[in-house]
Amino acid sequence: MINRAAAPHSAIDSTIAWRRLVMCIAIGTVGSIGMWSFVVALPAVQAGFGVSRGEASLPYTMTMLGFGFGGVLMGRLADRYGIVVPLVLGGLLLGTGYFLAAMAPNLIVYAFGQLIVGLGTSASFAPLMVDISRWFAKRRGIAVAVAGSGNYLAGMIWPPVLQYFIATQGWRPVHYAIGLVCLAFLVPAAFLLRQRPPDDANAHAIPVSRFGSIEIPQRTLLILLTIAGVACCVAMSMPQVHLVAYCADLGYGAARGAQMLSLMLGLGIVSRVLSGFIADRIGGLASLIIGSTLQGVALFLYMFFDGLVSLYIISGLFGLFQGGLVPMYAVIVREYFPASKAGGTLGVIIMATLVGMALGGWMSGYIYDVTGSYHLAFLNGLLWNLVNVGIVAFLMLRRRTGLPAPA
Repeated sequence: MINRAAAPHSAIDSTIAWRRLVMCIAIGTVGSIGMWSFVVALPAVQAGFGVSRGEASLPYTMTMLGFGFGGVLMGRLADRYGIVVPLVLGGLLLGTGYFLAAMAPNLIVYAFGQLIVGLGTSASFAPLMVDISRWFAKRRGIAVAVAGSGNYLAGMIWPPVLQYFIATQGWRPVHYAIGLVCLAFLVPAAFLLRQRPPDDANAHAIPVSRFGSIEIPQRTLLILLTIAGVACCVAMSMPQVHLVAYCADLGYGAARGAQMLSLMLGLGIVSRVLSGFIADRIGGLASLIIGSTLQGVALFLYMFFDGLVSLYIISGLFGLFQGGLVPMYAVIVREYFPASKAGGTLGVIIMATLVGMALGGWMSGYIYDVTGSYHLAFLNGLLWNLVNVGIVAFLMLRRRTGLPAPA
């Protein structure tokens, strides 16, 4: 048997639950290395295969595709078999993907390895947030947000470490090493989470959130949240993807842009914790609309201020505003969808956010190519952000206290 018996109901919000949360952070920090390793390895991989920068960017696209589709697969596995199965599978896929990438004779094989890496990485994000949500009630928002912070912690910790070893040892040995670390840590760590969460007698029922029920069918709600996720992340991608290039264009240098990006991610962790804290008091939808509105404010400021100090300040604010947005979708899923389908449902929404990141990154680059400036790209992001705010506002208007949601 992979899973132990279900924990008693008294385990909810208990010391056991908080210890599990710490383990989720550790797993997320290691398992999310796949989101950041290629960003660091890109110049070395490009030189190693002797390809153009555009061609060398293909593995990143494959990683995101794997992460997106993997989120749906891993979520459904977690719904059916518990968290251990997707975590073990994720660790095995990460090891396999990195070993294949390390041995790759050409860029195509390397990109396929990164696709497998993306699939493996997906197990350490959405499934962990859904799993931890079943161990908390009063502090569910902050627990989900903290569990989702492993992704940003990985972005802070791994890049400088990987950069040092790639520069001194080469990218192929580093890929082997990452694969070994993932196998050695993630597979055994998964079994530390093998106890099933406390039984939920209403796991298959549509919940009635203490913040009210939304008077629209579940399928319609999922479609709207999916569109909101795309719009949210089209807006989010503009600074995250193009900030370094933007700073270089302004004459500040790529290093300054990298510092701003690091500041953005660091404050994104703070944002996730604060958003979870707020969600526990006013609900996931209200917390999401606050964060999304503030993200729009930051994008608006980018349009009018491009001084070095101003960009540091605005980038910090952007990280503080946007970091908590994606975990709020996990909170919303647990508030308005059956617990038995939460993993697969969140996986679909997370895939939508990744589509938004990919689409937004491409659109911003295309707008820059056409206009020779990022000014309209920031405006494009702001308009997409308004779509997100509009959808969430509509859902809040359809929310009624104490009413069951339509099937």
